[in-house]
Amino acid sequence: MTVDVRAGSASFTVLLVCTANICRSPAAEALLRVGLAAATDVEVASAGLTARVGSAIAPEMARTLPVPVTGFQARQVTPEVVRGSDLVLTMTREQRAQLVALVPAAVRRTFTLKEFTALTVLAAGRGRVTGASTRQRLHAGTTEAPRFRSARAAGPDDDIADPYGGRPADYARATREIEQAVATLVSVVGLS
Repeated sequence: MTVDVRAGSASFTVLLVCTANICRSPAAEALLRVGLAAATDVEVASAGLTARVGSAIAPEMARTLPVPVTGFQARQVTPEVVRGSDLVLTMTREQRAQLVALVPAAVRRTFTLKEFTALTVLAAGRGRVTGASTRQRLHAGTTEAPRFRSARAAGPDDDIADPYGGRPADYARATREIEQAVATLVSVVGLS
């Protein structure tokens, strides 16, 4: 069974995905959850393609975040988790390709975090991201984003490099990129 983006549903689920689900995706989950805290009808979760199931966020990553991450446990992405998500955001283009291969029906609602943010900004600039709630605006962004793919060049800048095992500067760089993408996305879909 394929779950499509549902404009009339009671909530909207965003799934953030990286490799092990211990660095980038839990960081993005925490930042997006805080950014959309006022939207009680939006759920934010994360998973990994080869997750270190049950592990906490990497301490090196947690130290770079401006928000606390408590009680987090990595989980494995499954076809069911992808099908149950209204929007799937990966950290790299390769991860996106892997998820679409896993669940082909998710192709129109699976993007990299940076790609989706850029596409949503383009759609919003044309008045296509509207709605009375954050859920409705996320739904509109998810519906409109594929229509704007030809309006921008996808490429390596859409990827957020994995800092795991790297230097503190690598973790800080990944956090900055995630923070910037999340802040821009929240400014477009969030309602003040």
